[in-house]
Amino acid sequence: MVPPREAVKSAPKAEAAASRRRTRKAALPKVIIQIPCLNEEKTLPGTLAELPRELAGVGRVEWLVVNDGSTDRTVEVAREHGVDHIVDLDTTQGLARAFMAGMERCLAEGADIIVHTDADNQYAAADIPSLLAPIREGRAEMVVGARPIRDIEDFSALKKGLQRLGSWVVRSVSGTDIPDATSGFRAFSRRAALRLNVFNDYTYTLETIIQAGQVGIPTTWVPVRVNPRTRQSRLIRSIPDYIKRSVITIFRIYLIYKPLRMFAWLGSVPFALGFLLCLRWVWLYLEGTDRAHVPSLVLAAILVLMGFNLWILGLVGETTAANRKLLEDIQLQQRRTRLDVAEKDM
Repeated sequence: MVPPREAVKSAPKAEAAASRRRTRKAALPKVIIQIPCLNEEKTLPGTLAELPRELAGVGRVEWLVVNDGSTDRTVEVAREHGVDHIVDLDTTQGLARAFMAGMERCLAEGADIIVHTDADNQYAAADIPSLLAPIREGRAEMVVGARPIRDIEDFSALKKGLQRLGSWVVRSVSGTDIPDATSGFRAFSRRAALRLNVFNDYTYTLETIIQAGQVGIPTTWVPVRVNPRTRQSRLIRSIPDYIKRSVITIFRIYLIYKPLRMFAWLGSVPFALGFLLCLRWVWLYLEGTDRAHVPSLVLAAILVLMGFNLWILGLVGETTAANRKLLEDIQLQQRRTRLDVAEKDM
C-alpha cells in the first residue's frame, strides 16, 4: 500500500522535530536570563556587565530584555550591549505583564531554565549558579533568591516588617517555606514556566509562589547577596502607597486562592456577634424582662444572616477556584501544543 503524499511530506518534519527534542534533552541546558526594563538606560549597562555569558554545566546562556514601554534609550542600550532577544511592549503594562511576556518569549526561544533578575542590578549576578543548582540537581523546579532583609540598610524598619508579613501570608497560603516572597531574583525550569500564569497587574512575586504551591511545582530558596542601591524602587512610590498595595495584594491572594478560608473567617465575626446577641435576648426573655428588646433581636438577625451570606460566598468562591484550575490545565495544554507546533515549523 502506497502511503499518502501528505504523510510522506510530513514525516521528515516530524522526525526532525523529534530529533530536536531528543537532542535538547540530551544536551546541556539552555539558560535565558530575562530582565524587565522601564526607562533603564542608565542602570542597564551595569546590570548586563555583571551577567554571565558562560556557566558551568550549561550549554548556552542568552539574555532577554522586556522593554515595558520605555521612553528613553533602553532598547538601543540593550542592543549595544549584545542582548540576544528583546520583547518590545508598545505601552507600559506593569511589571507583572512584562514578566509574563518575557516568560512566553523565553519558552518560544527554547529555554530549559529561565532566570529572572531586575534591571537596577539589585541582585548579585555571581549567585546565578546557586539559583540554578537545585533545578539542575532535580531538587526543585522554581528557586527564589532570598535576600538578607535584616541586613539591608536601605530598607526601613516598616518595610522590613511588611516584607516579613507578606512572606508569612504567602507561606501560609502556598505551603512553601520561602522566607523572601517579594524577591525578584529567581530561576524557573521549563516545566514550571509552562504552568505559571499571573493575574495581578502590580507584581508577579507573591502570586507565582502561591501558584507553585497550588499546582505542585517543587519550590525552594537559596540565600543571595545584593548590590548597593542604584536608584529608588519603581514599585514603592511611598510607604502609604506600598502598604495599600500590599494589603490589596494579600487580600486578592486569599480571595483567589483561599476563598473558603477567607470568607469563613469573615463570616464568623458577624455570626458570632449575632449569636451572642441572640443568647442575650433569650436570657433576658427567660428572666422575665419588661422590655421586648426588638432592636437587639433585629440586629442579631441581621448579623447572623450576614455571616451565613459570607459563608455562601466562600462556597461559591471555592467552586470558582476549581474552575480556574481547570482553565489553567487547558492553558497548559495550549501552550505545549503551540510550542510543539513552533518547533515542527523550525
